[in-house]
Amino acid sequence: MNPHPQNRNEPISLHDHAQENLRFIRAAMESATSFTGVSGLGYVFAGLTAIPAAWLAKSQSEANAWLAIWMIELILGASIAFGFTIRKAIGQGDSLLSTSGRKLLLAFLPAMIAGGLITLSFCLSGFVQLLPGVWLSLYGAAVMTAGAWSVRVIPTMGAFFLLTGAVAMLAPVSGDVMLALGFGGLHIVFGIVIWSKYGG
Repeated sequence: MNPHPQNRNEPISLHDHAQENLRFIRAAMESATSFTGVSGLGYVFAGLTAIPAAWLAKSQSEANAWLAIWMIELILGASIAFGFTIRKAIGQGDSLLSTSGRKLLLAFLPAMIAGGLITLSFCLSGFVQLLPGVWLSLYGAAVMTAGAWSVRVIPTMGAFFLLTGAVAMLAPVSGDVMLALGFGGLHIVFGIVIWSKYGG
C-alpha cells in the first residue's frame, strides 16, 4: 500500500496551478497594454445617426449647408461614441485617462487634427467635393493607429475605412453614399462585432 497516495496527483495539481498563473499573467499584460473600453454599442448608435445625415446632406444644393450637416453629425456621432466608451470603461474600472487610454487617444488624434486642417483648407479653396474621401481615409488611418492599443478588430475596421475612402476619392461615386457606407454601415457592422465579442 502506498503510504502517500496524495502524491500521485501532485504533478497534475502543480501543472494546473502553473497554467492558471500563466493565464493570469497573460490577462494582466493584455489589460496593461490594451484599452478594452471601446464601446461597440456606441459605434452602432453613432452609425445610425450617419445614415439620415447622409440622406439630408445629399439633398443640399449649397456647399455650406452640406458641410454644416456633416459637422453637426461629427459632433453628434463623436459624442455618442465617446460617451458610450467612457461609460463602458468606467464599468470595467478603467478610464480614458489610464495609460492604455491615453496611448489610444494620442495615436488617434494626429490624423484627426490633420483632417480638421485639410477640411478648413478645402473649404476656403472651394474643394469640398473632395472631403468625403479625405475624411474616410484619415479616419481609417486614425482608427488603425489607435487600434494598436485596443482590441484586435479595431485596426481591421480602420482598414475598411481606408478602402472606403480610396473608393470615394478614385471612383465616380457619390461622396454622401460613401460616407453613409463608412460612418454608417461600417460603424454599425463593426460595432455589432465589438458589442457581441467584447461587450458594451
